[in-house]
Amino acid sequence: MSEAVEQAVRVRRAGATRRRLHRLDAVVSPYLYVGSFFVVFCAFGLFPLGYTAWMSLTDRNLLNPTTHFVGLDNYTALIHDSYFWNAVENTLGIWVLSTVPQLVLALVFAHFLNTRLRARTFFRMSVLLPQVTSVVAVALIFTQLFSRDYGLFNWMLGGIGISPVDWEAGRFSSWVAISTMVTWRWTGYNALLYLAAMQAIPDDLYESAAIDGARKWKQFWYITVPMIRPTIIFTVIISTIGGLQLFTEPYLFEPIKQGALGGSARQYQTVAMYLYEKSFGTTQFKFGYAAAIAWSLFLIIVLISLVNFLLVRRIRSAEA
Repeated sequence: MSEAVEQAVRVRRAGATRRRLHRLDAVVSPYLYVGSFFVVFCAFGLFPLGYTAWMSLTDRNLLNPTTHFVGLDNYTALIHDSYFWNAVENTLGIWVLSTVPQLVLALVFAHFLNTRLRARTFFRMSVLLPQVTSVVAVALIFTQLFSRDYGLFNWMLGGIGISPVDWEAGRFSSWVAISTMVTWRWTGYNALLYLAAMQAIPDDLYESAAIDGARKWKQFWYITVPMIRPTIIFTVIISTIGGLQLFTEPYLFEPIKQGALGGSARQYQTVAMYLYEKSFGTTQFKFGYAAAIAWSLFLIIVLISLVNFLLVRRIRSAEA
């Protein structure tokens, strides 16, 4: 009898231990699963962000090991820096010229890819071709296409009686050339995002609209666009972040002559290029000032994203 009692006690204790471990697992495991993300984020996201903020308050120079705390002097100098505001204007101009056509074309392409086309899978795969192409190769090819003397685009303009354009020398013309590269590279990517969102729309909505007499373009405008609005908002935000950080395309637009200056008159120098010039320029290496530029760019992105959020919320409240 005593052995049976001892065995029952052991079983009861083992059961209690398993229940405690189960409760502990239910409480701790979720934090362990997401903990790796926070470790990586703190190491490669939060820490560099905070360190850059501290560096922007110093006069750190790569050639001078001595660093002094200067407070907001870098930001004060940045406010009166005409080159910085020129870079901001160039960045915003290129961003508008590339983002708006890019998203509109992506929406149109996604609509046609969502219809019953022959070789539909082939066309869906083809729109990702710019993504698997080296951005350096793309920039170099487009630089040749926009060449003043032997470029394809000037040859086409000459065929309709328009004089050749010096795309690199003009401010607006260089914006157009660089925006064309960005649009070509990212339109297919956004089109696939829109296509995935369109395929999640129930067919019953289109059938009901067709019974009510709605034409194809009305179905697209009143059903497709409102239903994929969250995806459109996502692509706008992502395109905004990428557009305001633009560096590679303008840097390679005329790499031999100008480098990171962005043209002879800085006509297409972006904020990221100006940051590179101040931090790794031939005679610059002003890491403190470059850090202030980086944080200013971060605040500009946050401000534009906030404006976008407020506009979206206002549109939703108006519809409600």
